[in-house]
Amino acid sequence: MFDNQTEDWAAAQEAEQKIKLELGPNEKLLWSGRPKQGIFLRGTDAFLIPFSLMWGGFAVFWEIIVFRNHAPFLFRLFGIPFVLLGLYMIIGRFFADASQRRKIIYGLTNQRVIIISGLLSRQVKTLNLKTLSDISLAERSDERGTISFGRINPRYMWINTGWWPGLNLLAVPNFDTIEKAKEVYEKIRRAQNEAEKN
Repeated sequence: MFDNQTEDWAAAQEAEQKIKLELGPNEKLLWSGRPKQGIFLRGTDAFLIPFSLMWGGFAVFWEIIVFRNHAPFLFRLFGIPFVLLGLYMIIGRFFADASQRRKIIYGLTNQRVIIISGLLSRQVKTLNLKTLSDISLAERSDERGTISFGRINPRYMWINTGWWPGLNLLAVPNFDTIEKAKEVYEKIRRAQNEAEKN
């Protein structure tokens, strides 16, 4: 348990240091954090897991039938991408999601929201508190949650689920699966009110 606490503390310090490098003159860091790390299930997995098992199962069944019946080489080859996609959807997407989240750092200052991300290249997104609207909070019972910055289209709720690399770029900017989400949400609202006064 002590080791986990030490790792969490070290990760928090690293996040804070990386966000501080982004600060401008007269900018004060109010909060920094990371999304939940490791592999975990999301609400959309209630749909994605059965779908991926059906897809993968059918693709494997296709390949078995094709090989047993000594079908032409082209038919054997045709099913391989579907098998690989099925394996990715069944298990690979969890590792891809965890890998993406490992590179994400969030920050809140007295002037803006900062999101640092990127697997292959570093990307920094900032949102000015004065012009920020449509802030929403989705909180779970364990106090983890997601704060979204912008209007969420219900048809695209599945985009930010980590099921395919890069799809989260289409989602509204957010602080995904952060600890004590409601506290952070309140800090954002207070910082926004202060920014509007100045």
